[in-house]
Amino acid sequence: MNEALKEVLDLLDLEQIENDIFRGRSPEERIQRVFGGQVAAQALVAAGRTVPADPVARAVHSLHAYFIRPGDPAIPIVYNVERVRDGRSFTTRRVTAIQHGKAIFTMSASFHIPEDGISHQAAVMPDVPAPETLPLWQDRMRAAVGDKEPWREWLSRPRPVDSRYVTPLTWEAVADPSLRSPHTQVWFRYDADLPDDPLLHVVLAAYASDYTLVDTVLLANGLAWGATDMTGASLDHAMWFHRPLRVDDWVLYAQESPWSGGARGLARGQMFTPTGDLAVSVVQEVMIRVSKP
Repeated sequence: MNEALKEVLDLLDLEQIENDIFRGRSPEERIQRVFGGQVAAQALVAAGRTVPADPVARAVHSLHAYFIRPGDPAIPIVYNVERVRDGRSFTTRRVTAIQHGKAIFTMSASFHIPEDGISHQAAVMPDVPAPETLPLWQDRMRAAVGDKEPWREWLSRPRPVDSRYVTPLTWEAVADPSLRSPHTQVWFRYDADLPDDPLLHVVLAAYASDYTLVDTVLLANGLAWGATDMTGASLDHAMWFHRPLRVDDWVLYAQESPWSGGARGLARGQMFTPTGDLAVSVVQEVMIRVSKP
């Protein structure tokens, strides 16, 4: 297990400071804002720790979140959990993330006992190359941006997630407009043997889900972070967890952006297991403002 993944797991080990109140930290480096996937993952950990395990464990099946303010990486984030309902089959939690006395993020999450029922899957996993046959994301980026600072240092950092893109990177589409597309497909996995904790795997899926959804909107418009003078942020994020998955095995994240306009864009994603089972559905709206020359 590399140091970057150890750091992520440490970030997800929240400190409980009172009943239903938890505290999380951010990485020590000072970036512009806290990574949205981190806040969503920490909020889901906080919610999950208040869900009763008896008589059977309840697994999260959906979350709906809003990013309200940019997170400050220099101070801890306090997560207040509201126990909205504990029913016979479903448990509902509402989480508010607070910094500087103000809410920066809110999330509602629902948990469900295991049940048998009807079953179908309309989604078909795209026919894509195996992840082992694809180059590392870092190698693709080095070829696109060149071996110069600040890219050299940034791309040399260890990453918690191994990502292998099937489709073009945003930087590649900036250089070649013919590569523009509203579709992104990427294999990812956490390169370590993780514990058999279902909540940990869905939390890490939530963490990784925010890495590339914004890029799907950018790819459709021929934009890229660092290559275009623009600002952007996630506005909201929704996930549905259909079946158990392991993120220490490969997951295919197939994404598309059906629309952008009015400084906003919509992106949708589906996470498939290596055997083609649909495990997670994701929808996110993002803000993209391009500076005028």
